[in-house]
Amino acid sequence: MSHVINPSHVARVMKEKGISAKKSLGQNFLIDQNIVRRIVESADLQGEHWVVEIGPGLGALTAPMAEAAAQVVAMEIDRELVAILQEALAHPKISIVEGDALELDWRAVLEERGWRGEPLSLVANLPYYITTPLIMKALESGLPFAAVLVMVQKEVADRMLAPPGSKDCGVLSLAVQYYAEGSLVLKVPRTVFIPAPAVDSAVVKLVPRLPQVSAPRDQLFQVIRAAFQQRRKTLRNALKSLVEEWGLTLEELDQALANCGIEPSLRGERLSLEQYSKLTEELLKGV
Repeated sequence: MSHVINPSHVARVMKEKGISAKKSLGQNFLIDQNIVRRIVESADLQGEHWVVEIGPGLGALTAPMAEAAAQVVAMEIDRELVAILQEALAHPKISIVEGDALELDWRAVLEERGWRGEPLSLVANLPYYITTPLIMKALESGLPFAAVLVMVQKEVADRMLAPPGSKDCGVLSLAVQYYAEGSLVLKVPRTVFIPAPAVDSAVVKLVPRLPQVSAPRDQLFQVIRAAFQQRRKTLRNALKSLVEEWGLTLEELDQALANCGIEPSLRGERLSLEQYSKLTEELLKGV
């Protein structure tokens, strides 16, 4: 199942098939074999593993992963690329699925192709405009992913892995911490893509785990989203409208902050996930 990806191969395929990278879909085709090898190695695939791949592009990762895993189910929204992939990667261990990964029912797609609960991983080279929704869909899908390996813009990787107190810390950082253990796999220069994007990328590995905090998830993230809705506001001011919506008074908000040892003048990025959990639980006592 040889499928060598390099600059001349990608250029030739694009010329022969009369295709060009679609800016509207955030398409940038990976052309570096070393980067491919490191990503596949980091996915740590075993013979029984199934892989969900989102945005296979011209298949740089698809064939190497299929050599290591039991099955690769690759979801591609671009009909032109689907036709190319189905021809170039015709193999019983590879399924090319046409559709929008944000809209598709991943569990149904897998089960239609024979998945019955085998070990599962997700690998994706994500376009910027759908990065956060797709990461959240993966983490909230309920599928038993052993790992979620995503290539994203470097600034998004910084946000995903940002610790409390960092300028990059936000809702995405706390969501990643809630659902998974995150780590940086490698930085990816813009020069390893055709066409080269305007910024560098990074590969992040998320290992899903059970939540490490006890507050109810929905209410916890209501508090977190409210805290970051206007980042320049103090925590007290940012949470005013939410506590009113919950039927609480500002005095009850002040008391909850005091009970948690949180200064009302702090901004949202200063709090850890554990502090948000404790604050949520304190607020819910009055609801």
